[in-house]
Amino acid sequence: MLATGEGATTPRLKRVLGLWDLVYYGIILTSPIAVVPMFGEAQVLSRGHAVVTLLAAMVAMTATAVSFGRMATVYPSAGSVYTYVSRGFNSHIGFVIGWAMFLEYLFQPLQNSLYAALTIERLLPHIPFALLSAGAVGFMTCLCWFGIRTTARVNQILLAFMTIVMVAFLGEALWYIFAHQRWHGLVSTHPFYDPRTFTVRAIAAGTALAATTYIGFDGVSILAEEVENPRRNVLMATVLVCVFTGLWAAFQVYLAQRVWPDYRSLNNPETAFMDVARVVGGYNLFVAFAVVLLVSSLACGLAGLLGAVRLLYGMGRDNVLPRKIFGHLNAARGNPTYNVAIAGAVAYLGTLTMQWERSIEIMNFGALMAFMAVNLAAVRHFGFSAERTGKRNILLDIVVPALGFLFCLVIFLGLQGSTLAGGAVWVACGGLYVVIKTKGLRAQPVVIDFSESS
Repeated sequence: MLATGEGATTPRLKRVLGLWDLVYYGIILTSPIAVVPMFGEAQVLSRGHAVVTLLAAMVAMTATAVSFGRMATVYPSAGSVYTYVSRGFNSHIGFVIGWAMFLEYLFQPLQNSLYAALTIERLLPHIPFALLSAGAVGFMTCLCWFGIRTTARVNQILLAFMTIVMVAFLGEALWYIFAHQRWHGLVSTHPFYDPRTFTVRAIAAGTALAATTYIGFDGVSILAEEVENPRRNVLMATVLVCVFTGLWAAFQVYLAQRVWPDYRSLNNPETAFMDVARVVGGYNLFVAFAVVLLVSSLACGLAGLLGAVRLLYGMGRDNVLPRKIFGHLNAARGNPTYNVAIAGAVAYLGTLTMQWERSIEIMNFGALMAFMAVNLAAVRHFGFSAERTGKRNILLDIVVPALGFLFCLVIFLGLQGSTLAGGAVWVACGGLYVVIKTKGLRAQPVVIDFSESS
């Protein structure tokens, strides 16, 4: 909402949002069923310890959330990792981090398209996967081509539908476990520690995937200019969103593990939660989860595709990428149609050539690099800048963001070797690009405007 002060000539945003407005917004961004697509793969990677991976990722993301919240109070108008790093270090480092983040934006529509196709395949197994993925990508690309956007109203309806189905699952799962195993089935340490399969390496690998559950919490900082008491509320809301997401997701997975404890018998890890739903609630709940996952994947995929298209256009307009192609705007539609076609083609090729788990890991590569960079920027600004002399709190200014960095680093190193190698090549290309573009770092790099993707 815009407001103008008395005698002011420039409109400004009005601070009308309270703490719980931010928390609700953050929960929508992260999604109350975000863990559902991760369940089977996280179980396999962690060798039956998906609950532990979610809680480990929650610790890392909560420490990082503190850094995001505090940096948002320093740069309240930006709300961008790119800005935090550029201001905290320098614009060249900011460009490289932004280049790494670009992977997150490009791979979000790819992984959502892939998951939508996998979900449909469970319902229609006789249709070729290439045709199913073409339908999913084509649907999102056509909507994007004609400029149709999802609205806040649609998101609220979808959120309500997801919540109803999840509550139904939780009720059915609790009754199923109690009916078959009584109280000792409901209260068990087995999901947290199984000495036969527990290894630190497996937990690290599963945690790298589970971290995706929290992607979106940083979006709370975007609203910093419209928040009452932003120094308190942005920080608290970001932390509360992470904690709620982690505990809610862990509870869902805990029950799913008690229903289906043997991770080795999951025939379709990518859609394993649907199989658990069928066990506790029959075919109707199985179909309900399929519909929820399909609609959620298409909605998230469309939002991701729109974000990728707009980001490509912003980079083309500013000549970060070739302007003739990526900066092209269709005069009739007012839409960067070249970018729509490019992003759609990349998504479709990705669904045919990549595993869903690998697409998630590549997306996490960019996100985790961004999170580590924000933690380091927070350490530098709050722990060592001259303006903080005499006002430092060692625990909050140095220890917490340093731990956030280390936790994220451990998760980052848990990514598969091929993912790390491919991501390193991508980052090296970005570094080489900025060196050439700035004539050996003597000039300022072109800004990557991530507001184009919001």
